[in-house]
Amino acid sequence: MRTVLSRPDFRLLFGGLLASLTAESMLLLALAIWVKDLTGSDALAGATLFVIIAPRVLAPLVGWLVDRYPRRRVFVVTNLITALLLTPLLAVRDAGDMWIIYGVAALYGLSNLTIGAVLSRLVCELVPADLLGEANGVLQTVRQGLRLIGPLAGAGLYALLGGGVLAAVGMAGFLTAAAVVAGLRPAQSGTRPTEEDALARRWRVQLVAGLRHLVEEPAIRRALLGYGLASLVMGFTESLIFAYVDQGLGRDAAFVGVLVTVQGIGGLVGGLVSAAVLRRVGELGTLAAGVAFFGPAALALGYPNLWLGFAAVLLAGVSLPLTLVGLHTLVQRRTPAEVLGRVAAAAEAAVRVPQALSIGAGALLVGVLDYRLVFVLIGLATLLAAGYLWGGRRLSPPAGPSARPRIPAPRPAPPPTARRPAVPPTARRPFRRYGADHEPWTPSLRRNPDPSR
Repeated sequence: MRTVLSRPDFRLLFGGLLASLTAESMLLLALAIWVKDLTGSDALAGATLFVIIAPRVLAPLVGWLVDRYPRRRVFVVTNLITALLLTPLLAVRDAGDMWIIYGVAALYGLSNLTIGAVLSRLVCELVPADLLGEANGVLQTVRQGLRLIGPLAGAGLYALLGGGVLAAVGMAGFLTAAAVVAGLRPAQSGTRPTEEDALARRWRVQLVAGLRHLVEEPAIRRALLGYGLASLVMGFTESLIFAYVDQGLGRDAAFVGVLVTVQGIGGLVGGLVSAAVLRRVGELGTLAAGVAFFGPAALALGYPNLWLGFAAVLLAGVSLPLTLVGLHTLVQRRTPAEVLGRVAAAAEAAVRVPQALSIGAGALLVGVLDYRLVFVLIGLATLLAAGYLWGGRRLSPPAGPSARPRIPAPRPAPPPTARRPAVPPTARRPFRRYGADHEPWTPSLRRNPDPSR
């Protein structure tokens, strides 16, 4: 961690992300709690997170734009737009204004997808290949560490001062991130082609280039199949956790913020060890370990007990950074730079879209099935997905000292040799073959002549 933070450009990017991630950690849960207070519905509260994830279906378009324009500029502009998007929240007063929260959540999800795609390219430009795992581990450590204070602070700020003040604090965080990252040295320009007409004819090919790479690369394909299948059931917990707190523990919806804070402790641990796990078992192995940790956590939530619940969300917190570090590093190391934005956005969509569907399904299931039964089914399904991922870990073995292929140094040119003077054809002597040897022969002298005669 100290090695990658010693790089000035990455340290500046880290500072900007710290501001935006703080705003994000305070907003995500608070928006769902806001909907819960306005409507009194667990399903509608869980649907808020579904609305945030739903824009992932636009990943091919977002990735194409990220690859086309300079990454620093895209990051700064996206954070400025995100701050502007939060202003309608100042007008929310009652349940009739719930559509404003949903609209802001959808646009925020789109901006969050853009920031995630451009971040993958920025990290690859600022950090050498052998430090990618450490850089992703640092970012995930901060992201998960903010769960210790962010959701609880956001829920508390909302409870004390209302949603308007919460929106203003979020706007300040995104504006700060834009100002800090604007100080980065301009990176290489995006892959804007010189022939605009040729690009217009090939725009469909450009849009699906990221998806095509996901299908053709064996390790990434297996990672997305396994993790995507796990996400189909892991998203149920976003709605089930409100039923767990309300029906199981008999507490107010704001208590979800306490559980998310405990989850942040586990996330902090997972982020700190993620780089070491990555070096030991590789990217797919790290992803499998993260999914495997989620299984017993979900099984434990099937029994409503406060201390067992704390242990369960702690274990779930450990799983999250492991899965994200494994997946992001795998995509970065196995994708050409010119399509990395599209591949990163498509990979995010391949995981988050199933999760969005499961969040929507979870919002329906919470009113039909017993939440304890659903938690047990989630635990069993994630353990099966983890076994599938672990079986393919040889597709992405642990990286050596440097994952970037080295170009061999050119061989030194041989020293020039002195040329023998050319012999005129008429001065060449004939040779007579004796066995395997060539011996000279002249017609004027006999063999072994006697000089005295």
